Amino acid sequence: MAVLKVAVVQAESEWLDLAAAITKACKLIGEAADGGARLVAFSECWITGYPAWIWARPIDLELSTKYTYNSLPVESPEMEQLKAAAKENNIAVAMGFSERSPTDSVYISQAIISPQGELAMHRRKIKPTHMERTIFGDGSGRDLENVVEIDFAGQVGKVKVGCLACWEHTQPLLKYHTYSLGETVHVAMWPPLYPARGVADPGLWSMTADGCLGLSQTYAVEGAAYVVHATGVCKEKGVEMFGTKGGPVCGEPGGGQSCVVGPDGRRITDPLGGEDDQKGTSEGIVFADLDLSRVVTTKGFLDVVGHYSRPDLLWLGVDKRQKVVVDKTI
Repeated sequence: MAVLKVAVVQAESEWLDLAAAITKACKLIGEAADGGARLVAFSECWITGYPAWIWARPIDLELSTKYTYNSLPVESPEMEQLKAAAKENNIAVAMGFSERSPTDSVYISQAIISPQGELAMHRRKIKPTHMERTIFGDGSGRDLENVVEIDFAGQVGKVKVGCLACWEHTQPLLKYHTYSLGETVHVAMWPPLYPARGVADPGLWSMTADGCLGLSQTYAVEGAAYVVHATGVCKEKGVEMFGTKGGPVCGEPGGGQSCVVGPDGRRITDPLGGEDDQKGTSEGIVFADLDLSRVVTTKGFLDVVGHYSRPDLLWLGVDKRQKVVVDKTI
């Protein structure tokens, strides 16, 4: 029986401070490895923090400029530090980050770094959600390559690991394509998430902690894969820095709801702060042992891209070509 131990980070980022965020990330990577994990996952835009102010006001020139300066370029010494930490600790790292492009655009991005310290996958969220579009750009064709085979060696061997960001888990076509790539472990990256405030809550239940966990659980059921549900944390420091007090995202301290979901949809880890921390202010690491044979067992009942599909009736078209603003091949 192959068992993969995973770690889910539930920790506040170092807001708008790239160097400090990298330092804290490397420390958490080491802690996850010390706890026996072979894969550690971070939340959406953990580097350098989810830009929660966009849900309180659409324009903040000072914050958005500082955010761009502290976003992470893929080709950078900071990314090399993350790769070195993965290799030094012999652990795979799934990192959510705000990516700064060479032209100073920013994207909601994800990276999977192998235990050998290689950048095995880099992708951008294909469509930022609602207010995210005020600062983030779209992904393109190559960002559909979101599942990679990671060699954990030993008894575990090679495992297919994939990622999606936040409300990408509402997109049926994108999910179905990801299922078709055959993941065993899926990392679902989310911003800080908060409990619903009752039936009179003016916001969308689908944006709450329960709503988003429901999306991760649905993903697990449909994909028959383990889902690592990684969420951010915002303390008073973040609320004050972004000026989001009373807002729908980071309106108060909390947001940490990290957990692991089994391939049949059941939650298999307890809340980090226990039942007394409904808002999710606790920081730490959630660990889980994944019996990979459970994925095979579950797919014996449900394989939506295999025996439980009808390609003679329904199929998906996919265009993986990268769209560019300057085509030098013409």
